[in-house]
Amino acid sequence: MQGILIIAPNWIGDAVMTQPLLATLKAQYPDSTIDILASKWVAPIYRACTEVNEVIEADFQHKQLQWGLRKQLAKDLQAKNYQACFVLPNSLKSALIPWLANIPFRIGYRGELRYGLINIALDNPGKVNRPPMVDHYLALSQLLSDEGALSANAVNAPQPKLNVSSDAKQSTDKKLLDAHLDPNSIFVLCPGAEYGPSKRWPASHFAALANNLAHDHPNASIILLGSKGDQPLAEEILQQSQSPTKIHNWCGKTSLDEAIALIGMAKAVVSNDSGLMHIAAALKTPQVAIFGSSDPSHTPPLSEKAKVIWLNLPCSPCHKKECPLGHLKCLNDILPQQVFATLNTLLQPTGN
Repeated sequence: MQGILIIAPNWIGDAVMTQPLLATLKAQYPDSTIDILASKWVAPIYRACTEVNEVIEADFQHKQLQWGLRKQLAKDLQAKNYQACFVLPNSLKSALIPWLANIPFRIGYRGELRYGLINIALDNPGKVNRPPMVDHYLALSQLLSDEGALSANAVNAPQPKLNVSSDAKQSTDKKLLDAHLDPNSIFVLCPGAEYGPSKRWPASHFAALANNLAHDHPNASIILLGSKGDQPLAEEILQQSQSPTKIHNWCGKTSLDEAIALIGMAKAVVSNDSGLMHIAAALKTPQVAIFGSSDPSHTPPLSEKAKVIWLNLPCSPCHKKECPLGHLKCLNDILPQQVFATLNTLLQPTGN
């Protein structure tokens, strides 16, 4: 096997959960190079994967075919003579590029009338009894082997692992220096979740947690991390906090590469079920992960240093973007004191 191309997923958390697939392919085909075709949004995840030779960024737009862009990318990729391509999104359009590029082995899950575009395929398990996402992606690694794979449950998945690049570390260190923040005393709170409100712990609860952290760790700096769209939510946390000088709203003010570096150096992270949660897990940063409408058995933070808080109410997981019952008890009833106590168990020194 010479060159392997990966068509990356479109969500940050999903991208993190593909890293065990990359590691497995590298172990199976150590002389091969693994390149990634990814949107600009998720490309930084693959720059933090040591298995990756090249990250090819493309300006993919959500729900747009972009036929001209895909034809040009296929022409460029055909010149690289890839032998195999793993198409990780389930969409028809994601399978067009490797087909147009005449890559011989095009591997993925069946879906969206991709017959012929994908020529080595597994049945997609769908939304009922879904395996954990790491297992889902990793099962594809067996399709080129002699044994094949019977199902997406056929492989025992390792935990995702990311590494902070030296460029990201240098850029982040400068940001912290300019802001007069000690890189050794940082707590990161991630209040956003791209999916929707039913994944977001209330701003008032994050503010109360920040107050507890500021009281018990007087030298700490609390950084609110997220996308530009999370800025209003972070401002709401600041307004409700009793220690606003210790809290810094960096939502939308870092690149994803820098966010990865910040999470890697943090003393601890508290987040919703989001892409940043999976980044913290892959960096083995102590973390508390708060789940509401989603299922922690399907997308858990895969780290021994992660603690999940999920109430497992009769109405959850509903997988809805907004609470269909209007009360959001699955998140409102997770109290700041519980999260703070759980966080403290992670910060206790280990030893004999």
